[in-house]
Amino acid sequence: MKKLFLYSLLLLATFGLTATKQKAVRIFMAGDSTMADKEKRAYPETGWGQVFPSYFDEDVVIENHSRNGRSTRTFISEGRWDFLMKRVGKGDYVIIQFGHNDQSKSKADRYTEPEQYKANLKKMVTDVRNKKAIPILCTPVERRKFDKNGNFVDQHGNYPNLVRQVAKENGVILIDMHHSSMDFLTEAGEEKSATYFLHIGPGESEKYPEGKKDNTHFKPEGAMQMARLFIEEVQQKDDKSLKAMQKHILPAIQVKQKYSTPVEGIDHLQNTINHQLDEGEKVTN
Repeated sequence: MKKLFLYSLLLLATFGLTATKQKAVRIFMAGDSTMADKEKRAYPETGWGQVFPSYFDEDVVIENHSRNGRSTRTFISEGRWDFLMKRVGKGDYVIIQFGHNDQSKSKADRYTEPEQYKANLKKMVTDVRNKKAIPILCTPVERRKFDKNGNFVDQHGNYPNLVRQVAKENGVILIDMHHSSMDFLTEAGEEKSATYFLHIGPGESEKYPEGKKDNTHFKPEGAMQMARLFIEEVQQKDDKSLKAMQKHILPAIQVKQKYSTPVEGIDHLQNTINHQLDEGEKVTN
């Protein structure tokens, strides 16, 4: 009898551990280079999705499908969206942030007209909901641009408003990183804000041996700040569908920079982007 009792306890413990593992929160990320994981030789360039795991405990699994140069149009046409959706299940979160490339009229390989941009976002939302998963729309993070008087200059035009429209029209959770990043960079000021972006000297990066001054992409410090802006806005929202994510967010004192794990098979997908072109519209400063 005693052995049977102990065996029963062991079965219950095993079942409990399995159930806990199955209940891990899963977050999928779809976006462009501001969110994407970076190759080692591109360091210190870092996407905010790459360091997103820093803000969660070990019960959260994050898959970052974001890639350099992608717009909503090319993310779909290359099969990346279908690849992501095949991995999504009930109760998962899918964070969607595009705009830098969709708005780039000078780059035909990625530009998306405003109405098509809205339609693509709506399709993504519908696909996620059909999987009984939870879509989260993000407005694009800001590029760094100040005028001659030191005033911050918005770089995204009407595209963030299109994201807001889709979110409102379809009752989708919206994380307005366009506004929060603009406020953050404005408060930091022209000089301090440069430290968060890819401003590097000669010899500091294998990918950019002659150095680079880039006001679109982030250093690790900037990526961590952008991810923090997302986390803070999620924490402020009173939405029951976010509860599962919220309870796994680490207290600020426990946050330590860590990187996402590459998604198996993602590098075999179609690539139609000319990476010799910088992502988004060029800005000076």
